[in-house]
Amino acid sequence: MKYRPTISTITRTFFMYIALINQALAIFGKDSLPIEEDTVYQLLSLLATIITSLIVWWKNNSFTKSALQADLYLKELKNADR
Repeated sequence: MKYRPTISTITRTFFMYIALINQALAIFGKDSLPIEEDTVYQLLSLLATIITSLIVWWKNNSFTKSALQADLYLKELKNADR
């Protein structure tokens, strides 16, 4: 079994590195990273769109009558195994 870090662990680590880099730049008298509020908003919006798209793509989105009936049949089969 392979162990992999979660998305939240990767995200927290990324932001920790950004904070550390900014702090080191400030200590050495350099300009901090030029991150504007609008850029952060756009990146977070993009990230939310990507995550939402992946969730919607992964989930079973049944719209037709046949697909909905198949979903019910599958649910019955899963419940019968318990």
